[in-house]
Amino acid sequence: MRDATGPAETGGMDSVRIYDIMACNVYWDFDGSDLPREQHKFLVSFHPTDTPTPELVESIVATGPGGYRVEFANEPFTQRNLNGHIHDAALGFHWYMVNLPTGYLPEGEYTIEVTAKDGTVGSRSRVQRQESTDRIVPAYREHRARLLDSFTPSRTAEPAGPVERIGWRTLAGLGGPDAYYVFRLAEGGTLREFDTQRLVWWDNIYLDAVRSGEPTTGLNRGEVIPPVALEPGKSYGYFVEITDGNVQRDADLCVFQPHQFFTVPA
Repeated sequence: MRDATGPAETGGMDSVRIYDIMACNVYWDFDGSDLPREQHKFLVSFHPTDTPTPELVESIVATGPGGYRVEFANEPFTQRNLNGHIHDAALGFHWYMVNLPTGYLPEGEYTIEVTAKDGTVGSRSRVQRQESTDRIVPAYREHRARLLDSFTPSRTAEPAGPVERIGWRTLAGLGGPDAYYVFRLAEGGTLREFDTQRLVWWDNIYLDAVRSGEPTTGLNRGEVIPPVALEPGKSYGYFVEITDGNVQRDADLCVFQPHQFFTVPA
């Protein structure tokens, strides 16, 4: 069931309330990374609070089959720690994420439990399945070269003028499975400069799907038109995530494709 409103529409309180969760496999394909490809992650997003949410959180723990347990760090998420909180300045809410390079999740039910400093406890659960990983990852591997060659603009396809559209090929467009696509854009010309905490814009299909009630939001999306002007002479980076669901709790898999970079002509 989809929530009737997104997290940005429910602020004005200081109670810690879970908006949604993710507990899913990750296929990690970032360039230059020595981490294994097969990973998993947990994510919990919150409704906005007047006081920054991290100041209200005591602990967050994910548990699962066979005694599985992992703790979220209550510190900013970075590419170094891969565990902590991220603030969406555009929408005014926080989410916590932890990426774990220890293989895919065994199938079964996973729960994220949040304890607030006022003593209240909230939790959400979901059941992880392997089917989407077995369907999408082999197709991604098969078509990887054509997918990466299709990103426009990129370092191999630098723009000749203003950038109003960013495009790529989809798995479905290459004869593969349907999937959803999530786009994130930040300033910077290298992976080190790409800051998840300071996005210029991202195509939040999760919130858009809730607000519109449209179940196909982000499905086989092969382009975006950023609603922000990209400055001449400045470098930008983006990455496009492939997933099997446009509601956080429905996702069993995320594929992190390599970042792309380009410079807008001066």
